[in-house]
Amino acid sequence: ENFPRKERSHPGGSATTFEPARTQDPPRPHPRRPPGRAPKRGACADRRAAALRRRRGHFRDLSAAPSGPRSSARARRSLFASTDQSPRILRSEPVRTAPIPEIALSPNNHEVHIYKKNGSQWVKAHELKEHNGHITGIDWAPKSDRIVTCGADRNAYVWSQKDGVWKPTLVILRINRAATFVKWSPLENKFAVGSGARLISVCYFESENDWWVCKHIKKPIRSTVLSLDWHPNNVLLAAGSCDFKCRIFSAYIKEVEERPAPTPWGSKMPFGELMFESSSSCGWVHGVCFSASGSRVAWVSHDSTMCLADADKKMAVATLASETLPLLALTFITENSLVAAGHDCFPVLFTYDSTTGTLSSGGRLDVPKQSSQRGLTARERFQNLDKKASSEGSMASGSGLDSLHKNSVRQDEEKLSTTLQSCQPQVSTLQQPGKTS
Repeated sequence: ENFPRKERSHPGGSATTFEPARTQDPPRPHPRRPPGRAPKRGACADRRAAALRRRRGHFRDLSAAPSGPRSSARARRSLFASTDQSPRILRSEPVRTAPIPEIALSPNNHEVHIYKKNGSQWVKAHELKEHNGHITGIDWAPKSDRIVTCGADRNAYVWSQKDGVWKPTLVILRINRAATFVKWSPLENKFAVGSGARLISVCYFESENDWWVCKHIKKPIRSTVLSLDWHPNNVLLAAGSCDFKCRIFSAYIKEVEERPAPTPWGSKMPFGELMFESSSSCGWVHGVCFSASGSRVAWVSHDSTMCLADADKKMAVATLASETLPLLALTFITENSLVAAGHDCFPVLFTYDSTTGTLSSGGRLDVPKQSSQRGLTARERFQNLDKKASSEGSMASGSGLDSLHKNSVRQDEEKLSTTLQSCQPQVSTLQQPGKTS
């Protein structure tokens, strides 16, 4: 009775009968289903259709597979079941292999050279050329594998490697003097740049506009900033400058990080807040460094003194006047031990006694080897006076210093090494495989 009927009359009478029509009309719409919507199928029909599409190779990734634990497992198996097709890439994260020792340095010009370790030799792999002035600072972020450089052209560049090529991104520092120092933060989401403009530029990446922007820390800095170091909490920033001061500022950026927890240096940390200031030294502050816990900060100055401030002892400052030439760099190797080096061309060990709050020197680490030297003849002595302006045999052989380094040590890292100021073949001495700059 649901089929449309066709009326047919008999030739011998008036009675009429009805029979189904041979061409069926389209079905009437369902009274409860909105027009244009397909009828619902059962779960079994969905699974059969999904299995048919999998066999035909319709799925390109797991995101197109039907939901459910059983169906997703079958989809994973079907992706790699066939041998005539190569496996499809389902993850875009890079696979990192064992790191190759690399080093970035500037040969006293506007270029950055990257060397890779090839056997027992260092081979130049890349040359970064973007600065217009003398490069004054390099720092390599080990986690994100990015290099930041600054120079006398008052600009900074963030270098990122893609497909084996280093590409620069300009960072406008908004300064009117040369940049002097650059340092990545521990989380590598921002970096700080010191300059001769008597300010610190704290730079971070603004994802909305796809560029690097910076904020300035100005007061109360009154001279060139020579050194910087980050606190382990990624917020506090220590700075040493030419006004004989060591200061700790808050570099909290609310756009890229959460509100920091209280520290022994203070609890309120808005951007640019001065947390600590000391004038115990009487010279330019060449180097500054936080301890691993962040409760102690040490610095070295041009008057051959080392100072250490302990936040757990109400910011008490311990000062030690060394007998060496001015130190330029330092680092904490333990919570109570430091290594510093400078114009004497060899590292020196210092220890801190937390009970008495005093610093003491532990002697030099680069102990020279005792070697027997023959005496000089009168002819050799006069030749040395004529050529080298010295009568010592060591100067005639080209090794006037008994230390491993032959020039001032400018940088000292706990996990990395020491870097020379001179451009000699011995560029750095690595303690552990890694990257130094």
